[in-house]
Amino acid sequence: MAASMFQIFVFISFFQISIASRLLNEFIPDQTQSLKYHNGPLLSGKIRINLIWYGKFKPSQKAIVNDFLTSLSDSSIKAAAPSVASWWKMTAKYYELSDKKSTPLFLSVGKQVLDENYSLGKALTNKKIVQLASKGDQKNAINVVLTAPDVTVDGFCMSRCGTHGSAPAAAGVKGKNYKFAYIWVGNSETQCPGQCAWPFHQPIYGPQSPPLIAPNGDVGMDGMIINLASLLAGTVTNPFGNGYFQGPATMPLEAASACTGIYAKGAYPGYAGDLLTDSTTGGSYNANGGNGRKYLLPALLDPSTSACSTLV
Repeated sequence: MAASMFQIFVFISFFQISIASRLLNEFIPDQTQSLKYHNGPLLSGKIRINLIWYGKFKPSQKAIVNDFLTSLSDSSIKAAAPSVASWWKMTAKYYELSDKKSTPLFLSVGKQVLDENYSLGKALTNKKIVQLASKGDQKNAINVVLTAPDVTVDGFCMSRCGTHGSAPAAAGVKGKNYKFAYIWVGNSETQCPGQCAWPFHQPIYGPQSPPLIAPNGDVGMDGMIINLASLLAGTVTNPFGNGYFQGPATMPLEAASACTGIYAKGAYPGYAGDLLTDSTTGGSYNANGGNGRKYLLPALLDPSTSACSTLV
């Protein structure tokens, strides 16, 4: 079993509460977990996902992310089974078990903010991540910061592949002590693909197995999708640190991070599971999305059974 050499990093300050994701080459050995609900609010209603692209991304790379996000809730997307939408439906169970009346969650893609000239430099702190996240709308939104391969971020590769958290909204946003949710995910292709783009790259530690072919032909971006998916599930079910999680608030396991390393039935340390294979590209995947896309998405913990649930 791969040594658990990395821990969830949690940064708490005046500026933010941030909850980091585990590294992708870790494996949670106990596939039956129970996440406690801490009675805090979950994200509900119409939520727009605003993307802040930091650094240089190709149009084809942006399309991979946009197609994934559109596939989550848009009923006009007709994707073959198993689909991204069916994967996302698992999060609805958390709302049903919370016993709180709320408007059903509907996600849509919002603004696209481009920062190709590295306005805050190429070495980012947590505070700078929040600054970038603040560029998106802060009401009824999740602001997602995506950093290019040549951007370093505190803790990136060493203890995390991405982060989700919350920060105080600008003074112009109505609502006392209103906070907005944000996510950061880094492109690990040149820095640490073995940690943050596994199983599309050979792992640095633990059992060694041949890397799988990325379904969209881009190791960095396909790795980002895995992390983004995991953090989105954590964001909607634990947006402000008092939703669903297991363990201490400083080192929580959430809907996806409780099932790290599991992508299909038969998964074990160093093996992602019995995945589907694209007959044309050879890419490994477990979910179909819009525009003919294929994605690899993490298992989510089913709160009704306390077991990790996969699409295949």
